[in-house]
Amino acid sequence: MSTAGGNGVTTGSPLNVLRRIATRPPPDPTVETCDMCAEVVGDEHPHVVDIESRALMCTCRGCYLLFTADQAHLRYRAVPDRYLSFPDFEVAPGAWDSLEIPVGLVFLFSSSVLSSMVAFYPGPAGVTESELDLTAWEGIVATNPAFRTLRPDVEALLVHTTDHGEDIQCFLVPIDACYELAGRMRLVWRGFDGGQDAHEQIDAFFSQVRERSRPAPNEKAQRL
Repeated sequence: MSTAGGNGVTTGSPLNVLRRIATRPPPDPTVETCDMCAEVVGDEHPHVVDIESRALMCTCRGCYLLFTADQAHLRYRAVPDRYLSFPDFEVAPGAWDSLEIPVGLVFLFSSSVLSSMVAFYPGPAGVTESELDLTAWEGIVATNPAFRTLRPDVEALLVHTTDHGEDIQCFLVPIDACYELAGRMRLVWRGFDGGQDAHEQIDAFFSQVRERSRPAPNEKAQRL
Protein backbone atom coordinates (compact mmCIF):
# COMPACT_ATOMS: atom_id res chain seq x y z
CA MET A 1 0.00 0.00 0.00
CA SER A 2 1.28 3.46 -0.92
CA THR A 3 1.96 5.91 1.88
CA ALA A 4 2.09 9.68 1.93
CA GLY A 5 5.43 11.39 2.13
CA GLY A 6 6.24 14.64 3.85
CA ASN A 7 5.02 16.62 0.83
CA GLY A 8 1.64 14.88 0.83
CA VAL A 9 2.35 12.95 -2.37
CA THR A 10 1.84 9.19 -2.24
CA THR A 11 4.90 7.09 -2.99
CA GLY A 12 3.08 5.29 -5.80
CA SER A 13 1.66 8.39 -7.52
CA PRO A 14 2.61 9.36 -11.10
CA LEU A 15 4.24 12.54 -9.77
CA ASN A 16 6.48 10.54 -7.46
CA VAL A 17 7.46 8.25 -10.35
CA LEU A 18 8.52 11.26 -12.41
CA ARG A 19 10.61 12.53 -9.51
CA ARG A 20 12.38 9.18 -9.33
CA ILE A 21 13.10 9.40 -13.07
CA ALA A 22 14.87 12.73 -12.55
CA THR A 23 17.06 11.47 -9.71
CA ARG A 24 17.81 7.88 -10.70
CA PRO A 25 21.39 6.81 -11.55
CA PRO A 26 22.36 5.99 -15.15
CA PRO A 27 21.05 2.53 -16.14
CA ASP A 28 23.30 -0.42 -16.86
CA PRO A 29 23.33 -0.59 -20.69
CA THR A 30 23.64 -4.38 -20.62
CA VAL A 31 20.41 -4.89 -18.65
CA GLU A 32 16.84 -4.09 -19.76
CA THR A 33 15.29 -1.83 -17.12
CA CYS A 34 12.12 0.16 -16.53
CA ASP A 35 12.49 3.65 -18.02
CA MET A 36 10.66 5.08 -15.02
CA CYS A 37 12.01 3.40 -11.89
CA ALA A 38 15.05 1.50 -13.27
CA GLU A 39 13.75 -1.88 -12.04
CA VAL A 40 14.99 -4.78 -14.17
CA VAL A 41 12.36 -6.00 -16.64
CA GLY A 42 12.20 -9.11 -18.83
CA ASP A 43 12.23 -9.34 -22.61
CA GLU A 44 8.42 -9.20 -22.58
CA HIS A 45 7.34 -6.06 -20.76
CA PRO A 46 4.63 -3.39 -21.10
CA HIS A 47 5.09 0.08 -22.54
CA VAL A 48 3.91 3.58 -21.76
CA VAL A 49 3.58 6.36 -24.35
CA ASP A 50 4.72 9.93 -23.86
CA ILE A 51 1.80 11.50 -25.76
CA GLU A 52 3.72 14.73 -26.44
CA SER A 53 6.84 13.20 -27.99
CA ARG A 54 5.11 9.89 -28.95
CA ALA A 55 8.12 8.06 -27.52
CA LEU A 56 7.62 4.59 -26.09
CA MET A 57 8.95 3.89 -22.61
CA CYS A 58 9.70 0.37 -21.35
CA THR A 59 8.14 -0.13 -17.92
CA CYS A 60 7.78 -2.60 -15.11
CA ARG A 61 4.27 -3.75 -14.23
CA GLY A 62 4.02 -1.40 -11.25
CA CYS A 63 4.82 1.77 -13.20
CA TYR A 64 2.64 0.65 -16.10
CA LEU A 65 -0.42 0.35 -13.87
CA LEU A 66 -0.09 3.98 -12.78
CA PHE A 67 -1.05 5.18 -16.25
CA THR A 68 -3.89 2.82 -17.23
CA ALA A 69 -6.77 5.25 -16.52
CA ASP A 70 -8.06 6.29 -19.96
CA GLN A 71 -9.77 9.45 -18.66
CA ALA A 72 -6.83 10.75 -16.62
CA HIS A 73 -5.18 13.90 -17.98
CA LEU A 74 -1.61 12.65 -17.90
CA ARG A 75 1.36 13.06 -20.20
CA TYR A 76 1.96 9.31 -20.11
CA ARG A 77 -0.50 6.57 -21.07
CA ALA A 78 -0.20 2.82 -20.78
CA VAL A 79 -0.34 0.84 -24.02
CA PRO A 80 -3.09 -1.81 -23.75
CA ASP A 81 -2.68 -5.35 -25.05
CA ARG A 82 -5.78 -5.45 -27.26
CA TYR A 83 -5.99 -6.94 -30.75
CA LEU A 84 -9.22 -6.79 -32.76
CA SER A 85 -10.12 -7.85 -36.28
CA PHE A 86 -12.91 -6.33 -38.37
CA PRO A 87 -14.65 -9.09 -40.36
CA ASP A 88 -17.34 -6.64 -41.51
CA PHE A 89 -14.91 -3.93 -42.61
CA GLU A 90 -16.32 -1.95 -45.53
CA VAL A 91 -14.89 0.77 -47.74
CA ALA A 92 -17.04 2.56 -50.29
CA PRO A 93 -15.63 2.86 -53.84
CA GLY A 94 -13.02 5.60 -53.89
CA ALA A 95 -13.19 6.17 -50.13
CA TRP A 96 -9.73 4.76 -49.45
CA ASP A 97 -8.20 6.83 -52.25
CA SER A 98 -9.75 9.95 -50.68
CA LEU A 99 -7.39 9.52 -47.71
CA GLU A 100 -4.47 10.15 -50.09
CA ILE A 101 -2.26 7.46 -48.54
CA PRO A 102 0.40 6.65 -51.16
CA VAL A 103 1.28 3.14 -49.95
CA GLY A 104 -0.58 -0.07 -49.13
CA LEU A 105 0.65 -0.50 -45.56
CA VAL A 106 -0.27 2.09 -42.96
CA PHE A 107 -1.19 2.50 -39.33
CA LEU A 108 -3.65 5.17 -38.25
CA PHE A 109 -4.04 6.57 -34.77
CA SER A 110 -5.80 9.44 -33.04
CA SER A 111 -3.43 12.03 -31.57
CA SER A 112 -4.92 13.78 -28.55
CA VAL A 113 -2.22 16.45 -28.82
CA LEU A 114 -3.05 17.29 -32.45
CA SER A 115 -6.78 16.50 -32.10
CA SER A 116 -6.45 14.71 -35.41
CA MET A 117 -6.10 11.31 -37.03
CA VAL A 118 -2.53 10.65 -38.13
CA ALA A 119 -1.25 8.14 -40.66
CA PHE A 120 2.19 6.54 -40.46
CA TYR A 121 3.60 4.34 -43.17
CA PRO A 122 6.93 2.51 -43.09
CA GLY A 123 9.84 2.88 -45.47
CA PRO A 124 13.63 2.72 -45.70
CA ALA A 125 14.09 5.77 -43.43
CA GLY A 126 11.66 4.65 -40.75
CA VAL A 127 8.13 6.06 -40.85
CA THR A 128 6.54 8.93 -42.74
CA GLU A 129 3.77 10.90 -41.07
CA SER A 130 0.69 12.44 -42.65
CA GLU A 131 -2.39 14.01 -41.04
CA LEU A 132 -5.60 12.67 -42.56
CA ASP A 133 -8.44 14.62 -44.11
CA LEU A 134 -10.95 14.35 -41.27
CA THR A 135 -13.97 14.56 -43.57
CA ALA A 136 -12.76 11.58 -45.59
CA TRP A 137 -11.89 9.66 -42.43
CA GLU A 138 -15.26 10.29 -40.77
CA GLY A 139 -16.91 8.88 -43.88
CA ILE A 140 -15.05 5.60 -43.39
CA VAL A 141 -15.85 5.57 -39.64
CA ALA A 142 -19.53 6.08 -40.41
CA THR A 143 -19.45 2.86 -42.41
CA ASN A 144 -17.37 1.11 -39.74
CA PRO A 145 -18.60 2.42 -36.36
CA ALA A 146 -16.51 -0.14 -34.43
CA PHE A 147 -13.50 2.08 -35.24
CA ARG A 148 -14.78 4.51 -32.61
CA THR A 149 -13.48 2.18 -29.90
CA LEU A 150 -9.91 3.14 -30.87
CA ARG A 151 -8.12 4.60 -27.84
CA PRO A 152 -6.21 7.83 -28.60
CA ASP A 153 -2.39 7.72 -28.61
CA VAL A 154 -2.04 4.08 -27.51
CA GLU A 155 -3.89 2.04 -30.16
CA ALA A 156 -3.81 2.10 -33.94
CA LEU A 157 -5.64 0.72 -36.92
CA LEU A 158 -3.16 -1.33 -38.92
CA VAL A 159 -4.24 -1.50 -42.55
CA HIS A 160 -2.81 -3.45 -45.46
CA THR A 161 -4.40 -2.78 -48.83
CA THR A 162 -3.80 -3.90 -52.40
CA ASP A 163 -5.45 -3.12 -55.74
CA HIS A 164 -6.39 0.45 -54.77
CA GLY A 165 -8.41 -0.52 -51.74
CA GLU A 166 -10.28 -3.47 -53.22
CA ASP A 167 -8.57 -5.98 -50.92
CA ILE A 168 -8.01 -4.62 -47.39
CA GLN A 169 -6.99 -6.21 -44.11
CA CYS A 170 -7.65 -4.10 -41.02
CA PHE A 171 -6.82 -4.74 -37.36
CA LEU A 172 -6.83 -2.71 -34.16
CA VAL A 173 -3.47 -3.21 -32.44
CA PRO A 174 -1.37 -1.68 -29.64
CA ILE A 175 0.70 1.26 -30.89
CA ASP A 176 3.94 -0.46 -29.86
CA ALA A 177 3.18 -3.28 -32.31
CA CYS A 178 3.15 -0.71 -35.12
CA TYR A 179 6.53 0.67 -34.12
CA GLU A 180 7.85 -2.89 -33.97
CA LEU A 181 6.70 -3.44 -37.55
CA ALA A 182 8.21 -0.13 -38.69
CA GLY A 183 11.52 -1.14 -37.10
CA ARG A 184 11.51 -4.43 -38.95
CA MET A 185 10.80 -2.66 -42.24
CA ARG A 186 13.66 -0.23 -41.77
CA LEU A 187 16.13 -3.09 -41.40
CA VAL A 188 15.09 -5.04 -44.50
CA TRP A 189 13.56 -2.46 -46.87
CA ARG A 190 15.06 -2.45 -50.36
CA GLY A 191 14.14 -0.46 -53.45
CA PHE A 192 10.79 1.23 -54.09
CA ASP A 193 8.37 -1.35 -52.66
CA GLY A 194 10.55 -2.90 -49.95
CA GLY A 195 11.62 -6.04 -51.77
CA GLN A 196 10.99 -9.69 -50.99
CA ASP A 197 12.38 -9.61 -47.43
CA ALA A 198 10.08 -6.74 -46.48
CA HIS A 199 7.03 -8.50 -47.90
CA GLU A 200 7.92 -11.67 -46.00
CA GLN A 201 8.21 -9.65 -42.79
CA ILE A 202 4.82 -8.07 -43.43
CA ASP A 203 3.19 -11.45 -44.09
CA ALA A 204 4.71 -12.94 -40.92
CA PHE A 205 3.65 -9.94 -38.83
CA PHE A 206 0.06 -10.03 -40.06
CA SER A 207 -0.06 -13.75 -39.40
CA GLN A 208 0.86 -13.07 -35.75
CA VAL A 209 -1.72 -10.29 -35.53
CA ARG A 210 -4.47 -12.54 -36.90
CA GLU A 211 -3.65 -15.20 -34.31
CA ARG A 212 -3.89 -12.70 -31.45
CA SER A 213 -7.01 -10.88 -32.65
CA ARG A 214 -10.62 -11.44 -31.70
CA PRO A 215 -13.50 -10.07 -33.80
CA ALA A 216 -14.59 -6.55 -32.92
CA PRO A 217 -18.23 -6.19 -31.81
CA ASN A 218 -20.57 -5.71 -34.75
CA GLU A 219 -22.16 -2.40 -33.78
CA LYS A 220 -24.36 -2.38 -36.88
CA ALA A 221 -25.96 -5.68 -35.91
CA GLN A 222 -26.47 -4.48 -32.33
CA ARG A 223 -28.46 -1.49 -33.60
CA LEU A 224 -30.89 -3.64 -35.63
